[in-house]
Amino acid sequence: MASSDPTKKPRPGPWPPAPESKPMPPSSWAKRTGFRPKFSGETNATDSGQIAVQPKPRVPDSGPDLEAGRALPAAAAANGGDKVPPPPPPPVKRRESDGGGTKSYGAAAPSANGQVTGAEPPVPPPGRRAVRNEEVVDVLPQTVDDDGFVSRHANMKYELRDKPGLVPIGLYGFQHYISMLGSLVLVPLIIVPAMGGNNEDTSNVVSTVLFVSGMTTLLHTSFGSRLPLIQGPSFVYLAPALAIINSPEFVGLNGNNFKHIMKELQGAIIISSVFQAILGYSGLMTLLLRLINPVVVAPTIAAVGLSFYSYGFPRVGTCLEIGVVQILLVIIFSLYLRKISIFGHRVFLIYTVPLGLAITWAAAFLLTEAGAFSYKGCDVNVPASNIISDHCKKHISMMKHCRVDTSQALKSSPWFRFPYPLQWGTPVFHWKMALVMCVVSLISSVDSVGSYHASSLLVASRPPTPGVLSRGIGLEGLSSVLAGLWGTGTGSTTLTENVHTIAVTKMGSRRAVELGACVLIVLSLIGKVGGFIASVPEVMVAALLCFMWAMLTALGLSNLRYSEAGSSRNIIIVGLSLFFSLSIPAYFQQYGISPNSNLSVPSYFQPYIVASHGPFRTNYGGLNYVMNTLLSLHMVIAFLIAVVLDNTVPGSQQERGVYVWSEPEAAKREPAVAKDYELPFRVGRVFRWAKWVGL
Repeated sequence: MASSDPTKKPRPGPWPPAPESKPMPPSSWAKRTGFRPKFSGETNATDSGQIAVQPKPRVPDSGPDLEAGRALPAAAAANGGDKVPPPPPPPVKRRESDGGGTKSYGAAAPSANGQVTGAEPPVPPPGRRAVRNEEVVDVLPQTVDDDGFVSRHANMKYELRDKPGLVPIGLYGFQHYISMLGSLVLVPLIIVPAMGGNNEDTSNVVSTVLFVSGMTTLLHTSFGSRLPLIQGPSFVYLAPALAIINSPEFVGLNGNNFKHIMKELQGAIIISSVFQAILGYSGLMTLLLRLINPVVVAPTIAAVGLSFYSYGFPRVGTCLEIGVVQILLVIIFSLYLRKISIFGHRVFLIYTVPLGLAITWAAAFLLTEAGAFSYKGCDVNVPASNIISDHCKKHISMMKHCRVDTSQALKSSPWFRFPYPLQWGTPVFHWKMALVMCVVSLISSVDSVGSYHASSLLVASRPPTPGVLSRGIGLEGLSSVLAGLWGTGTGSTTLTENVHTIAVTKMGSRRAVELGACVLIVLSLIGKVGGFIASVPEVMVAALLCFMWAMLTALGLSNLRYSEAGSSRNIIIVGLSLFFSLSIPAYFQQYGISPNSNLSVPSYFQPYIVASHGPFRTNYGGLNYVMNTLLSLHMVIAFLIAVVLDNTVPGSQQERGVYVWSEPEAAKREPAVAKDYELPFRVGRVFRWAKWVGL
C-alpha cells in the first residue's frame, strides 16, 4: 500500500520503465566511433547492420554482490538490492592556456575518435567495482565538456598553447627531441654509404638533416597544422630512395658517385614535393580524406616498418656480440623498466634509444681498447682485396664491424659548417624517378593524416578541420621542397613516432617543440655534432633500426583502435593488405634472378634493384622502371589494396572507424579551437578567401 506522505517518492518497479528514461551509457565501440543512439537505450549493431532487441532489465537481487566480492550495504539491501546511487561527479575544471581563468564544465563521454557521444556522464553499472587507477598508461584518457569539446587531459603536463616558462619548456623540449633522436638521424646513416659517400659526406648530410628538420618544424608549428609535430626524414622515403640509388644507370659510375646520385634524388624529391604542396593547398586533400580511414592508414604504415626485414637483422649479424646486446637493452628499457620513474620522469621509456646506444657504445669501446677485436698481424685499414693471410681474411669482417675506432668521421669533420642550398650541385630531373616519388608523397600524406588525428586527441581541444589538415599537408610539400634544395636525400614529413613520444613524455606544448627546433638548428652548425653521429658503428645503427621499424609497425596498427578491430570485415581487409604487401613485392624482387646470379649489390640491398630485372618489360624503358619500382614497394601495395577494399566493401561508419574531423563553422564559434589552429600574425585574415585551407 502506497504511503500517503507526499514528500516520499514511490519506489519504481522493474516494469514498466520510467517514461523519460535517459540513454544508457554507450558501449566501448560506440565511444570510439562517436555513435549516438537515436532513442532511449543503447543500440547494439550487428555485422548485418540490424538493431538487436534490448534485454529486459534485470530484477534487483538482494543477495551478496558476487562481482565485487562482498556483501551489499545495509541501505542497499533494504532498498531491494539496489546500490546507493553515487553522488554526482564534480564539474571538470578547465584552465584556459592563454587566459588564466578557469571554467567549469559538465562531464560527458568522449569517443576515441574525437567525437562526443553524449552529454551525460556514464553511470557505472550496479555491483561493479570501480577500476583502480594505479598506473599511468601511454594512451591518454580524455574528458569532454558539455558543449562537445575535449577538455584538458588529466595526464598531460603541458598542452598545445601552454607557456609554463623558459626552464620547463627547455627541459621538456630537450627530452622530446632526445627521445626521437633515432628517427631524425638514422636515415642518412643508411643512404649515404649506399650512395658511395665517405665519412665526411655522412657527417655533412647529418648536419643538413638537423638544420632542415629544425627549420621545417618551425614552419609547420607556425603555418602548418600548428600541432607540436617534429618534421624530419621519414622512413616512408627510405625504400624509394634506396630503389633510386640502386638504379641500373648508376651501376659502374666513375668519379664521385655520391654527389651524382644525390642530385638525382634532389630532383625527384623537389618535383614530388611540388605535387604534394598542390595536393594540400588546392583543397584536393579534403576530397581524398573521404577515402582515408583507420583501416587504410593502419596496414599502410605497418607495411613501411615491415618492409625492411631484409636489412635489419642481417646487418646486426655482422657483429652479434654488439648488435644483440643493443637490441636486448632497448627491449629491457622500453618494456621491463618502463614504469620506473626518477624525479617524476620515466627515463628508461623516454630515453630508450639514447640510453641503449650510449651503454652499448661504451661497452664496445672498452672491448676495443682491451683488444677483444684485435688479431696479430691484421690491420683493419688494409683493403680486403690486399689481404693475403688466411688468418686475417677470417677475422677482417669482425674487426671492421665490431671495432668502434674504424670511423674517422669525428676527426675529419670541421668545428663549424653552415648547410646551404644546392651544396651538392644543381639537381637533375628525370620524370620516371619523379613519378615514383610523387606516389611516395601521397603515402606520406596518408601517414600524416593518422598522425594529425592521433596527436590532436592528445593535446588539442578538438581534432583539426579538413582545411587545417590540407594546410598542413601543403606545408609539408613546401618543407620537402626545402629538403630537396638543401639535399637531405629524403623528403621532410611528419614523423610517425611523434604520437608515441607525446604520449610518453606528456609534453604537448607547441612552444617546447619550437624551442627544441631552434636548438636543433644551432647544433647543425657545429660540424663535430654531425661527425659524432656519423661515427656510430653500422651494427649499432642496424640494431636501433630493428627497434624503430618494429615501433613504426606497431604505431601503424594502433590506428585500428578507432575502428571495430574485431570486425571480420576489418580483419580480412587488414590481413589481405599486409600479406600481399609482403608477397607481391617479393614476386617482383625475385623475378628473373637465378640462384647463381652474380649480383652487383649486397644481399640486403637486393630488394631495391628490381628495376633492372622486374616482370614489366615493354618497349618503354621509363614505364618499366616506374611499374617495377612502385609494385616492389610494400607500402604502395598495402595502400592500394586497403583503400580499394575499405571503400568498396559495405560497412557502417562505426565499423570502419571513419575519422571525425571538426566542422569549420563549429570551430569558428569556439574560441579554444580557433586559438589552437588559427595562423599567427593575422596571416589567416589575408587568406580568408581560401576556405579549403583554413578553419
